[in-house]
Amino acid sequence: MRRTARKFVLPDLVSHCPYPQRSNLHAAPVARASEAWLLAEAKFTADRRAAFLGLKAGELTAACYPDADEEHLQVASDFMNFLFTLDDWSDEFDAEDAYGLGDCVMHALHDPLTFNTDKAAGKLAKSFFGRYRRTAGPGCTKRFIDTMDLFFKAVVQQAKDRSRGDIPALEEYIALRWDTSGCKPCFALIEYAAGIDLPEEVISDPTIRALEEATNSLVTWSNDIFSYNVEQARHDTHNMIAVIMHRNNVGLQEAVDYVGTLCKASIDRFEHDRQLIPSWGPEIDRDVAVYVRGLQSWIVGSLHWSFESTRYFGMEGASIKKHRIVKLLPRHHDRR
Repeated sequence: MRRTARKFVLPDLVSHCPYPQRSNLHAAPVARASEAWLLAEAKFTADRRAAFLGLKAGELTAACYPDADEEHLQVASDFMNFLFTLDDWSDEFDAEDAYGLGDCVMHALHDPLTFNTDKAAGKLAKSFFGRYRRTAGPGCTKRFIDTMDLFFKAVVQQAKDRSRGDIPALEEYIALRWDTSGCKPCFALIEYAAGIDLPEEVISDPTIRALEEATNSLVTWSNDIFSYNVEQARHDTHNMIAVIMHRNNVGLQEAVDYVGTLCKASIDRFEHDRQLIPSWGPEIDRDVAVYVRGLQSWIVGSLHWSFESTRYFGMEGASIKKHRIVKLLPRHHDRR
């Protein structure tokens, strides 16, 4: 693929997002405790440790679960740090190793009390999910486990595509990316963090599903825009921008603008669909309103955090948030 662009302009997604920024009052102490929790088990190199601390996953968690109490925020923050670490580990794995990683974690989720392992991923999963299970309802517990299973299956497929150098068709990529994003278990955490457990009739309702899909789309496609620069530098094509450039034979800015249009449409769709939520009676409706506000928090929280973390823009996040110009990083000589 020929590449002549040296920079691109981000779509103005922040201005298009109408929701107020919020943060949990326990944000700072929980974030630091969560980082220490993960670092105690995951033996990182000095460079990886620095990158991990620049991630600020605890700050993302505080923005996405602003009303959680300290105990529930801690579990959510631990999971978020764990999820990003899983993502980084799996990026370096072939399909067989990715499957082994998923198998270990899924065993820990199904049986966090008695499953024994010496692998860091399994130990971390046992730790946070043992605490999750203490107060989580059966519905959101099952949803969390089921959606983590979808995450790992998609990660294995991503590893297969990467090993073959395959760039999937757009429809295939979208279906895969909705699961590799990790958003779905984070939505189960909305219920956990709020102390609610929605009935299956609510979760399976088409309008609720549409709201989840719109949120996942916004978080995922905006992440593809924000992460594109670091991913193209390491030759990673699991990104909608790369898929569109390859499949539609268009330039970088045109692909970025296309994905930006999808992001804005996702917020518009979310606003439209929330007006269509049916009623299940006063008590359930209150819980549904909490859940939908949680989805809203994910939309606005993830957008602003992407510029606060060093994961995508290094130390330039605040500046790039203002002028929206991203200069392309040079490509690594080797693929890994």
